[in-house]
Amino acid sequence: MKKLMLGGIAAALALTTVSAPASAQLREYEDYEYSDSVVELTTVRVDPGQMDTYLEGLRQTWVASNEVAKQMGHVIDYGIYANMAPGSGDFHLLLVIEFPGENLQPSRERYDAFMEAWGEANMESSNQTVLNVYNEIRELQGVYLTREIMINMD
Repeated sequence: MKKLMLGGIAAALALTTVSAPASAQLREYEDYEYSDSVVELTTVRVDPGQMDTYLEGLRQTWVASNEVAKQMGHVIDYGIYANMAPGSGDFHLLLVIEFPGENLQPSRERYDAFMEAWGEANMESSNQTVLNVYNEIRELQGVYLTREIMINMD
């Protein structure tokens, strides 16, 4: 019985050793590299029954302003994603914006160009929506800046 138990333990250890990864040998820029673009992820929790209200507000503010920024080349793309496994996290929506890497630094020139295209009236309206609607029906859970890691498979 003791030999059988020791044999089972030895087999389990052998399987663990075979399936365990080798020590890390990857080298940055040789085996993997980071994307040039940066993705901003904002997690949002929306009050019950307020999803349509929030999405309508986003269409008029966040989506509209990101569309202007995209046309100007200030952002690459943007999107709204719903958490399809609501029990697995604290958020309902994920707001995503992909920026060209060089656009992460503040720029008066880009700001002025965006404000000229977006306009003071739109900015004021958006600010009022945030203050009077969004702050009552949603809570930002987190904001994350990420870069994709691309693994070289050669």
